[in-house]
Amino acid sequence: MESQIYNIAQVAVIDERLDELHEDYGSLPEQIKIKEANYSEKKNLVDDTQHIIDEIVSFVSKAKTTLVELKDKEERLTQQQFQVRNNKEFDAIANEINHIKAEHEHLSNELRTSGVKQENLKSILDSQLKDYEIAKAELDEIYAEEKKLAGDQEAEIAKLRKTRSQFVKDIKIKFMKDYDRIRTMHTDAAVKVKKNSCAGCFSFLPAQLIVEVRNNPNNVYNCENCGRILIPEELYLEDVL
Repeated sequence: MESQIYNIAQVAVIDERLDELHEDYGSLPEQIKIKEANYSEKKNLVDDTQHIIDEIVSFVSKAKTTLVELKDKEERLTQQQFQVRNNKEFDAIANEINHIKAEHEHLSNELRTSGVKQENLKSILDSQLKDYEIAKAELDEIYAEEKKLAGDQEAEIAKLRKTRSQFVKDIKIKFMKDYDRIRTMHTDAAVKVKKNSCAGCFSFLPAQLIVEVRNNPNNVYNCENCGRILIPEELYLEDVL
């Protein structure tokens, strides 16, 4: 498996080419990002609400079984009260029965509350699902617009995206998040070290930092001035374009 910085560097090369191809798209790429973010937000809301509902359903099922078991135990103890030999045994059983009744009442209240909560969440989920479907339709529509605009570039873009995803899957999530964050400020989020300087902002880099970048290819180091990810100058990259 290639190093982390190698994969990031290849993603950077692909993103640079994709940016070039998207220049003719005007504001469409930004609109796609907005629609994708909106779709992701709506989907997460649906998933979170459904997860809570599933947890409530599981609790209700277990609670109903527990209530039956508590009632059976209470009835058995009540029968035992008629068989005790002294007041001490009677009082002990009575205390246990009271404890069971209190537990039964508490669980019954939780069950009623859960039922109301579940109904409210179902109503919320219905609304969230509608928003999700709208967001999905809008995303599909803008994807279709992008595909139409791509024209002759469609095959190249599809190939680049496929190749990009192959590199991304081998990059640690925290590194990819760092890369994406930097991309919001600098389109060239990962740049090579050239003549002991950052090729992005041309700031001089400390010698120790350059050594770290060169000797630790499975870690990510950033320019202290602009924050871009630094790539060793001598790193050889395959032609993926």
